[in-house]
Amino acid sequence: MLRAILIGGSLAVMASGPALAQTTSFAFDQAAYVTCREAQALQPNARRALATFLAEHVARKHGVVIPESEMGAQIGYLVRGGCTLAPDSYLFTVIDRAVRAEMANLPKR
Repeated sequence: MLRAILIGGSLAVMASGPALAQTTSFAFDQAAYVTCREAQALQPNARRALATFLAEHVARKHGVVIPESEMGAQIGYLVRGGCTLAPDSYLFTVIDRAVRAEMANLPKR
């Protein structure tokens, strides 16, 4: 099984191993090409940080804010469903489509 991890702002794909180190810096150019399957292989905290980073990028791109409320959870459910249906899709694309689907309901920046 392959495992994607972010190290010092760059993405590395490697064989499964011990727990991943927690990182806080992401390079969009690498993060945008992580598939749902690779993201699922990450530790929960790393996966959450990656998804949050990508969601914030998408929200800025579309001029909206993703609230930490039921609406934010709804987008999370759409992303989970999209990744379940197409695990080889890029996580960024799935998040972008989920935000676009709910954009009319999201607060503007």
